[in-house]
Amino acid sequence: MSDWKVAIQEDMLPGPSLEDRFSQASDLGLQGIEFWSEGLPEQAADIERLSGRGPVVASSINNGRRSRFLDTDPNERKRAMAELSEAIDIAGQIGAEGVVFVPHFFEPLLPDLSPYKTAVELELALLRSQLEILAEAADRAKIQLFVEPVNGDETHLLNRLDQASSLVEPLNHRRLKIVADLFHMADEEADSPTAILENREHIGHVHLADSNRKLPGLGATDFKPILIALREIGYGGWLAFECGSPGENQPQSEQYMAELPDSLSRLFG
Repeated sequence: MSDWKVAIQEDMLPGPSLEDRFSQASDLGLQGIEFWSEGLPEQAADIERLSGRGPVVASSINNGRRSRFLDTDPNERKRAMAELSEAIDIAGQIGAEGVVFVPHFFEPLLPDLSPYKTAVELELALLRSQLEILAEAADRAKIQLFVEPVNGDETHLLNRLDQASSLVEPLNHRRLKIVADLFHMADEEADSPTAILENREHIGHVHLADSNRKLPGLGATDFKPILIALREIGYGGWLAFECGSPGENQPQSEQYMAELPDSLSRLFG
């Protein structure tokens, strides 16, 4: 893997204990674990204790699919902001590099107020105002906030890297970056290496999965030109495995442990 920083999401490791997962990541030659924000407060002290004790650290936190940031109900929006703010604070506590979040899943919940603003225009305006607050929280915690675009089956809002870049660029905040998720990019980008090159200033985190969301090497994605593009932009962040059913991979975790060495060899060999 040379000097790449490679992590894996916690539920892809069989455990059963947190200490086991750190050991299993180390046995695979990985350097980090990406944790889910739900249930994180109960694990935070143990993660902080174990992170960096050996060669494996807490790389990042994934906020997952929780409360809705772009809901019509202000109490729902408040819950979403509180959950993500908590994850940001804990990321700072455990020494993680940043927190990944998808701003919205599925169809719009806000109304179409044309000709004043469409539902999407309202969503983006609301989201930018939320990001201003969240970026300041990330700055206080000394971590990054990573906005993740996902495929059109999962959201109508941010599907491509250029859309996520257009969201964060006007805010011009050093703590705001975007995620290049190679599974979603296989669906949405005409050319993933070119998308990486064109959004070089904003990419702060990478998710690894093949075109079918299986481990790299088990689908149709050609990873070599993608890694070359990441080298060309001087990318030094984490590459985190996010395969299968993110957050629900425990039943397949033993299989991942068995197949990961071959996947890592295909990626970096």
